Amino acid sequence: MRGLACVLMIQAHCYDSWLNPEARKTMLYRWSQELSTLAAPIFLFLCGVSFALVTEGLRQKNKPGSQIFKTALLRGGEILGLGFLLRVQEFVLGYPKSPWTDLLKVDVLNILGVSIIFMALFWRLMSVGGSPDASTGHESVTQQTGESVRSWRSWLIGLSLLIAAIVAIATPPLWTTHRPQFLPWMLESYINGVHNFGAPTPWIFSIFPWCGFAFVGLAFGLFLFSDFAQRKEISALSTIGVIGALACGLSLWCDYSNVRIYAVYDYWHSSPNFFLMRCGILLLLTFAIFVWCRWGWVTEGFSPFIQFGKTSLLVYWVHIEFVYGRLSILPKGRSTIPLATAGMIVIFAAMLGISVWRTRAKKHSAPNLQTARTQSLSEAM
Repeated sequence: MRGLACVLMIQAHCYDSWLNPEARKTMLYRWSQELSTLAAPIFLFLCGVSFALVTEGLRQKNKPGSQIFKTALLRGGEILGLGFLLRVQEFVLGYPKSPWTDLLKVDVLNILGVSIIFMALFWRLMSVGGSPDASTGHESVTQQTGESVRSWRSWLIGLSLLIAAIVAIATPPLWTTHRPQFLPWMLESYINGVHNFGAPTPWIFSIFPWCGFAFVGLAFGLFLFSDFAQRKEISALSTIGVIGALACGLSLWCDYSNVRIYAVYDYWHSSPNFFLMRCGILLLLTFAIFVWCRWGWVTEGFSPFIQFGKTSLLVYWVHIEFVYGRLSILPKGRSTIPLATAGMIVIFAAMLGISVWRTRAKKHSAPNLQTARTQSLSEAM
């Protein structure tokens, strides 16, 4: 699923960067950009899923709550730091044409890091303050068993969905009638993506609504640990697919209804109805990929999607410069559809090659690192 997000992202970036004005009027370009709107929600959704898998895995190993919280918090800080580092790289490579304000642009890596930090704080609050025996003052969540764990996990699922709903509902006013304009634009940008444009922009990744997708992913990841999902995997994922379809239907019904609670209604950018639609699509996509991986041929032999998914951060980081940056392999804004498509194929092949190289390098370095540790231990003894 993460690999699919990489593919959607790369094709959209290539066409957006290279196509000439005439080619941008075509249906191909329109659908290319429409499909790209799924990439960021997928990354954020899977960020939440991964957070649940990691924290629950550590909890089941009886790791202290403080250690789990620290691990998650450091990971969020690392991703946020990488987001700033990427902006510095782009500024340096684009100098002197790149404006200094680009250094403070809120990109997808920034909001991924912020989302992980928020989820870590949420997990910490619930694992200590919300655990059944929190009155003892110990890191009690790791010691829970049986019914108390199921109850605690259910609370986390419900509250995660509630947080996602609050984020979605609060987005329209924070983008329009109740903007926090008292904040400097570099801080307000984290709220509504205003950057220095004077008005919120949908291509800036702000907390509202983007963090909501991470909390939906967190709820889904926790659901995977439930007794129902563990015992009846197919039924559980089928249920997720049904919920996704219902969410899409409810989104359309709300959009076509005459009830309007916001002074400014923008379905395609800030509306909770569009957020609900994308969440429904994410759940449907999750179910479809589960079916394909279980009964299809995706795991037979080499899969570019799985390979991209293993190194999605590297693929994102590297391809940006060769598509949007000074090292762009084609002239930006002046290419025809055939030329841009050929360039996109080159980028795909190059990123796949880099991904394979990275995966093999990690496999080779792991045994060497283990050997070095063993030798060090032997010398110490």
